[in-house]
Amino acid sequence: MPEAFVNPNPLLFFLFILFGFCFLVQMAFYWIIFFRVGKRYKPQGTRHEASGMRHEASESFVTRKSDIGDSLKGVSVVICAHNEYHHLIHTLPQILEQDYPLFEVVVVDHASDDDTAFLLSELTDKYKHLKVVSIKKDLNFFTGKKFPLSIGIKSASHEIILLTDADCRPAGNQWIRLMQEAFINDKEIILGYGAYEKRKGILNALIRFETVQVAIQYLSFAMAGIPYMGVGRNLAYRKSLFYQEKGFISHYRISSGDDDLFINRVARKKNTGVQRDPGAFTYSEPKISTGKWFTQKRRHMTTGSHYRFIHKFLLGLYSSTQLLFWLFLVLLLAWNFAWLFVLSVLLLKWVSQYVVVGRCMNRLQEKQLIAWIPLLEWVTLLLQIVIVGSNFIVKPRKWK
Repeated sequence: MPEAFVNPNPLLFFLFILFGFCFLVQMAFYWIIFFRVGKRYKPQGTRHEASGMRHEASESFVTRKSDIGDSLKGVSVVICAHNEYHHLIHTLPQILEQDYPLFEVVVVDHASDDDTAFLLSELTDKYKHLKVVSIKKDLNFFTGKKFPLSIGIKSASHEIILLTDADCRPAGNQWIRLMQEAFINDKEIILGYGAYEKRKGILNALIRFETVQVAIQYLSFAMAGIPYMGVGRNLAYRKSLFYQEKGFISHYRISSGDDDLFINRVARKKNTGVQRDPGAFTYSEPKISTGKWFTQKRRHMTTGSHYRFIHKFLLGLYSSTQLLFWLFLVLLLAWNFAWLFVLSVLLLKWVSQYVVVGRCMNRLQEKQLIAWIPLLEWVTLLLQIVIVGSNFIVKPRKWK
């Protein structure tokens, strides 16, 4: 037995016990919760086989429609836009040209003063299933994106509402079909994955890593029967559920949360599903400025305190043990306490990360980042600390 355990320093031994506890909690999250996202994908609802590749546009929908039969449902894609001409000119045609026979695209032009209205007018002439709702003035009784989004949902003709952002493009022309297919077994909410485009540079790697880590959490929790959030870049739910739950009324004074706070309030084990098919992913344009991305993350993190208690407890348990693991590890190594055991535990953690998290990242088409998991984990942990601290001082209010 190592000398450190024969006549241990009480304080250091206590730190070692806490270190071991943090490690066990992290392993529980990895192997009981997170591993679900990395499991082999099983197609839902039709004969479609997931190959991990994007669907070919040439595939005939006539055959698929006969396979789907009565399960085919009308879909309303709802997009809110405020001065988004430079994005919509590239992304909107890809959404309007989806290979699906029964859908509309509702774009809410929220007080734009660029060329958004001109572009939408042109596209309306070309695409009869494009519906434009114009809000001329920025009404302030709803803060953030919730007012225009509510108007868009109200204007939708179909029961299934599929949400995305103006800067998002679908992975392929089967996006709507795949998201719709997941509405099986009385599901009312479908969570999809909204990724960011791959670009060169450290900032892009950090953005994509942080995004995929968040996705692993909310998708795996939902698959474990504990759904707590979704992202508005790729999220679907029934219009009747939105009205039944009175929309965003319970949190309309909070500027953000049109996606995660609504889902946190209404999502349950039986009514929530997940679509992991790569053809159902969406891709957004990443920030190219560290400052703008930092501001965006500050806004996203303001909603967590409004989650249900069980979600705050579980997420807090994961993030706190993740941070404390590294703190205790540094302290134990600094005092040379059972260093061989400490490093062995660290090795086990890294192996678990590469096996579980790496497999999940591969499923979510981010395998290029797997080799950098330890380094990017440290950076994102430091970022979270800075964001939480800055949000205590000044809370961000704008959604755009």
